[in-house]
Amino acid sequence: MTERVAATPGLYPLPDWAKETLSDLKGHQKGDLLSGDESEAIVEEYAEVRAEYVDDQLDAGLDLITEGQGRWDDMIAHPLTVHDSVETGGIVRYYDNNNFYRDPRVVDDLDFSGDVARELERATDLLAGEAGDADLAATLPGPYSLAELASDEHYGDEAEFQAVIAEFLAGEVEAFPAHETLFLLEPSLVTSPPAEGEESAATDAIAAVADATDADVVVQTSYGALGEKLYAHLVDEAGADALGLDLVAGDRDDTVYNVQEFGATDSLSLGLVDGQNTLVEEPETVAERVEWFESQVPNEAFDRTYLTPNTELFYLPTNKYRAKLNALAAAAEVLD
Repeated sequence: MTERVAATPGLYPLPDWAKETLSDLKGHQKGDLLSGDESEAIVEEYAEVRAEYVDDQLDAGLDLITEGQGRWDDMIAHPLTVHDSVETGGIVRYYDNNNFYRDPRVVDDLDFSGDVARELERATDLLAGEAGDADLAATLPGPYSLAELASDEHYGDEAEFQAVIAEFLAGEVEAFPAHETLFLLEPSLVTSPPAEGEESAATDAIAAVADATDADVVVQTSYGALGEKLYAHLVDEAGADALGLDLVAGDRDDTVYNVQEFGATDSLSLGLVDGQNTLVEEPETVAERVEWFESQVPNEAFDRTYLTPNTELFYLPTNKYRAKLNALAAAAEVLD
């Protein structure tokens, strides 16, 4: 029988009470971005944000609890932008929306940072003795997307740069506290996929990160369906326990075709609620989307199905993000 797990990888929106305080503490200019050595006042403010995120998830009844990444200045590039070997460049549009990030320009060797591990350790402390059956889930950018979004001004070779990014992320994962699941966010696999013949370089990079943890690894994609050939490579070569599929995007029939034609990973992560739309789905609607998908691939049996948003929830107002958490957790209950 398939286990249904409600989870929400990626950034959450900053609570309204924290926005003004953090803006004043951090400043308003490019040079005022986090660098990994922020003041104690900023650390304490983000600690309160983190505690609220954990409480929101526990109150909703999610099965996996994330750190929420409130401290990240952007949705993908953070592990690089706080690194000493990286300089931040100009403003770049983030995928297909009106959010932006500052170009991380790698100018020296990427060595171990430990920044995300420290965030997760603080989340683990919050969960100790309070979470019941909930487990920690870690989130990182996938190596393909991170390499695509960054600028290489040091290594000089695209394939080498992708491999170095993977090695860097694997080293970060090795320092993580105990976690049940690792989500690798890979939207660029859909929006700017590798050229034909270069798919294995991307899957090798993902596999290098996946090999760094004993946790279940989910490669989470967004913004539509994967190309057929890339999908098949990901299933066969990425070393992931689950592949994340966006069922909100309009080309969901292409996603179903990929599973029908090329099979699937042992588990799947389904993007079921719209992370960029304030309309809140009813739990029954979310459950129906799971059942519809499963009816399209009756020959596949999945160990676990993750019920997730199709994108990160950062885009939403706080009250809507909380409602989406509740909808996903309640949908898992409906399906049980």
